[in-house]
Amino acid sequence: MNSKIKNEATDNLFRCILTMKNLDECYRLFEDLCTVHEIQAIAQRMQVAEMLDRKCTYIEIAEKTGASTATISRVNRALTYGMDGYKLAIDRVRAQAEAEDNGKD
Repeated sequence: MNSKIKNEATDNLFRCILTMKNLDECYRLFEDLCTVHEIQAIAQRMQVAEMLDRKCTYIEIAEKTGASTATISRVNRALTYGMDGYKLAIDRVRAQAEAEDNGKD
């Protein structure tokens, strides 16, 4: 755990996020909590992480997302040396999508 961000206020923030029950509620919270630019930057990093996980090239990622090579490199470093948060989220979203696809048959 990153001791630089771990504190009571951050714990409370994450508890609040975890209470959101669907996409609409997440939109409502994050639109109040963050600027449009902050939300777009976070969403872009997640998209970059998903594409890196699929082994896309930096050029493909930059063209599709508009992310700078510095942002792509930062996300790649987090995927390689970080706390596995990106990987955990990517794997869970992928598993959820697969389960939904299997339920349609």
